[in-house]
Amino acid sequence: MKKLVVLAFDTKHGASDVRDELFELQKRELITLEDAAVVVRKQSGRVKVKQARSLVGTGALGGAFWGLLIGLIFFAPIFGMAVGAVGGALGGKFTDIGISDEFIKEVGETISPGESALFLLVADAQTDRVLEELSGHSFELLETNLSPEDEDKLREHFAAEDLLA
Repeated sequence: MKKLVVLAFDTKHGASDVRDELFELQKRELITLEDAAVVVRKQSGRVKVKQARSLVGTGALGGAFWGLLIGLIFFAPIFGMAVGAVGGALGGKFTDIGISDEFIKEVGETISPGESALFLLVADAQTDRVLEELSGHSFELLETNLSPEDEDKLREHFAAEDLLA
């Protein structure tokens, strides 16, 4: 079962630093990542997103998935009622693929201006070993499981047919 994992850092460089370490851990077969994106929330509240293609090769989910999810997390609360219907439609789409409104809200409330987050689609991991390797970093771990049915829905909505198989 795959997991959508978010590592939230209290610095703007934390996510990119750990992304580079995860690349090394993947080479050592301690973790298998299918996709990743680094998010930096600037002091102004604006969000900068960089999909980590160099970390995982061709991204399994692509920019559409990360753009919609990150947009829903960070931008929908800013615009409030003006995008209520759109936010509801997007929220429904993510609920349909196993990403609950509660998880989205929790992530949005965790990452403040001046902080960063690393969004990961994890296929497999030796969790204890990975956490031990990352023990020099301070982060909050947020995660949600994706069932095989959820993975199929992800592929249907956002990714190429053969990438999540």
